[in-house]
Amino acid sequence: MRVRGLSARLRLPLFLAAAGLTLAGCATPDRVPFAENPKLAPQSPVGIRLDTLPPPDRAVDVAVYSFPDMTGKNEPNDNIAEYSRAVTQGAYAFVIDALNHAGHGHWFNVVERTDLAHLLQERQLIRATRQQFQGKNAKELPGLRFAGILIEGGIVGFDANITTGGLGANYLGIGADTNYRRDIVTVAMRAVSVQSGKILESVTTTKTVFSVQLSANVYKFVALDKLLQAEAGVTQNEPTQLAVREAIDLAVYSLIVQGASDGLWHFRDHAFEAAVVHDYQAKTLQAIQAMSAITPVGPATGPGAVPVAVAEESPAPAPASHAPATGTAMVNQLPSWSSESHPQTAAAKPAAVAPPAATPAHAAAPGNAGARAKPIQTASRLPARVPMPVAAPPSGPALPPIR
Repeated sequence: MRVRGLSARLRLPLFLAAAGLTLAGCATPDRVPFAENPKLAPQSPVGIRLDTLPPPDRAVDVAVYSFPDMTGKNEPNDNIAEYSRAVTQGAYAFVIDALNHAGHGHWFNVVERTDLAHLLQERQLIRATRQQFQGKNAKELPGLRFAGILIEGGIVGFDANITTGGLGANYLGIGADTNYRRDIVTVAMRAVSVQSGKILESVTTTKTVFSVQLSANVYKFVALDKLLQAEAGVTQNEPTQLAVREAIDLAVYSLIVQGASDGLWHFRDHAFEAAVVHDYQAKTLQAIQAMSAITPVGPATGPGAVPVAVAEESPAPAPASHAPATGTAMVNQLPSWSSESHPQTAAAKPAAVAPPAATPAHAAAPGNAGARAKPIQTASRLPARVPMPVAAPPSGPALPPIR
């Protein structure tokens, strides 16, 4: 009797548990932790600037057939061999999207050419269906819209590990460190005239891709027989496809501004066009000056000036009476240097050393009395095919310094 009563008390809980398991098997599983809702791709600052451009005088019909990955690079990995590509293979979608959103869609009329076979097949299906039901009176489809300009180019470069580095410290078993890596993706884009095949504009843009890792660790004895060990870290990788998109947005923006500067098309607001073109040219010149590490050297002046020379400052020129009778002359420190490549030394071609007065080609250029020439190469170290240089004339100022 007791067992039968216990079975009656357990009957309801068992029934509820079975029903719960049955309903759980049919229910939708819960979302995993840290799940995020889908959202539109964020726009870069350049993309926002491209989207908010004022409208043009009239829209330009353009077509994009392809925008391939020309790098041939696989995704960089220091541990294993990766066979997935380093950059996206569908960059043409980013190009079409950037063209279609330029100036809120007022700048370009983008026609479909990437999947042209699908478009033609669908038009053929419509035409065949109309002829089947309407016969000879079937209405013809309107012709496809032509493009006046083709947008060509592609992803031409992906350089991994351009810059790598890190910093770390450890004290009494407690430490932290950070590592970073810098990659560069390069995009080239050009506008080609369909009528003439001429390349109207061409631009190349680059975008950096940063990866940063932060980590901390503890390895310490907190007691004689107790060890505390803990690790924590986080890694942030900039998405490569977003970097490609930003580079493409900048390329489209540059094509618009360069085309307006060259008169291919114009903004409806001409005052704004002048301001945009001036700002773009100023930033371009500033970037060129920042990247230029060598100051251009002007051409040598004077009838006897040497093309390349190195000079150092001197407080005063040496007196004419103290000038040596023989010595070495200033020459260009190049393996292919010869009298044929430098006509100024054609007079010094005889094998014998001529007197100083007969060598006007090596005379010092006037104008800088506070500099003296610093020899680069002595006569005994010159190649055999180079004529023996002669000494500079004892009188006259020395070569000006070249910096």
